[in-house]
Amino acid sequence: MFILLAAGSSAFVYWLLYWPNSEKIEAEWEAEKPVFYKGVHYEPTAIGSEEGLKLPFSFLQEWVDPDMIFDEASESVIITTWNKVVQLKTSELTAMVNDKPMELLFSVTRENDQIWVPVEPLMDLYNLHIRESAETGAIIVHREGDIVQWGQVIGRKARALRSEPTVKAPLYTEVDVHERVMIWGEEEEGWYYVQLPNGLTGYMNKKEVAMGETEVFPIEEPPAVTEPWKPVDGKINLTWQQVYNRHPDTDSISPMPGVNVISPQWFHLENEEGRLINKGSAEFAKWASNQGYQVWALVTNSFDPELTSQALSTYERRMYMIKQLVTYAQMYNIQGINVDFENVYLEDKEMMVQFMRELSPILREQGLVVSIDVTIKGGSPTYSLFMDREAIAPLVDYMAVMTYDEHWGSSPVAGSVASLPWVEDGIARIIEEDGVPPSKLLLGVPFYTRIWTEEVVDGQTKVSSRAVSMQRVNDLLAEKSLIPEFDEETGQHYVEFIEDGKTNKIWIEDAVSMKSRIELINKYDLGGVASWSRGFETPDIWEVIRDNMEP
Repeated sequence: MFILLAAGSSAFVYWLLYWPNSEKIEAEWEAEKPVFYKGVHYEPTAIGSEEGLKLPFSFLQEWVDPDMIFDEASESVIITTWNKVVQLKTSELTAMVNDKPMELLFSVTRENDQIWVPVEPLMDLYNLHIRESAETGAIIVHREGDIVQWGQVIGRKARALRSEPTVKAPLYTEVDVHERVMIWGEEEEGWYYVQLPNGLTGYMNKKEVAMGETEVFPIEEPPAVTEPWKPVDGKINLTWQQVYNRHPDTDSISPMPGVNVISPQWFHLENEEGRLINKGSAEFAKWASNQGYQVWALVTNSFDPELTSQALSTYERRMYMIKQLVTYAQMYNIQGINVDFENVYLEDKEMMVQFMRELSPILREQGLVVSIDVTIKGGSPTYSLFMDREAIAPLVDYMAVMTYDEHWGSSPVAGSVASLPWVEDGIARIIEEDGVPPSKLLLGVPFYTRIWTEEVVDGQTKVSSRAVSMQRVNDLLAEKSLIPEFDEETGQHYVEFIEDGKTNKIWIEDAVSMKSRIELINKYDLGGVASWSRGFETPDIWEVIRDNMEP
């Protein structure tokens, strides 16, 4: 009797632990067009079928292109690539590619809060591979570069596809011998997480599946990327030109040996719709060309955060700005656009990136060099934090880092406009923290300095300053017979003097400080230099830059 009880107990334990569950249950998804990527079921469902298939926008944004956006104002899906800006409007069969019409067979669909995008244009833009099951309607999406490990069911009879990685879990279905499955991973020891060609997912015992072939979805060669212009005999030597009227006196501009790019302040944001003020000059452009300079016209946001927020808020407004820039570039036969957006709300950070995503492909199509000006990291949100240098760097050809003002005009304490350690730390951080290639970076250098005045009023030190040119400082030193001393801490000459009971301090920009700045370009192998601004320098500075900047 004891033996029988023991045998019965063992059989019960075996049944409890090891006897396979034969209960069948329905799959978790019941939608007509469930979407899968790498074995993961994604909601919401797709709609349509075959060439009329449309995928959920939220799925595409999460798994295919996180930079894809939906513009509410125009009810459009906006897609950007290296050389294309694509607008797919809801319920319209005409798409816009780089602002040129392209006919579609199917349009974007919107119902309540859900958006679906036709696969027709997506196939070429992203090289997608889509399998649609005639049996279940399931949509299995593959991207270029994806790898699918196939397996084959082995044995003498059909094998269970279970809801959990255990024989005690209910089964969804039985898979015939020799049937192929996609193996997406080993969830538990001894079990594969697999997917059938009809989309059904579940778990199979490893002993019942043999490894098969590996399917690799090839990565198509990207379109040929034209390298941005750079001088054949060295680095970029850009200088910014302040523009006060449309007819500058080019005869008054002294020779600038070594300069190969000039960037005049021509275009400025005028209103919230994106209209630009144009101060361009065909005469200036012709003069620059005759001097052998490229012209990279500068566009500003007028440093007005509210106007900027409104102008960046919709695709139509951003595109309006872009189209004006294209028109003006053709009008003046220039070679590049330099974007100088400053004083921008932190909440517009993403829209600033989106503007550059849409601007760069269209300017690039016109053969224009695209550059942007950024500050050193740190400081206030509207001064520095709004600029996503990491996201913008791949979109532009060059990034000019304005390594000034360490101590700004209304600074509560006197100090250098740009001490050498501060400048080097700022450049190194952008390279290391934001991954910007040094070859894309231009070191922005100041041609101006500040004369600081400290006055004690009611026991408190009151600080004020005024920006002056290099020549003005030289004249002042001569007038007052002042002899500057070299300040090791800032890497600059320094002088101070008392006048009318007030202390005046100057951290001087001159050939010595400029030579040290150019040495930083060589040390980090940067793309070149950008100087603010022409007219504040002394004539010797051009030779200092040219003769010390290595090719």
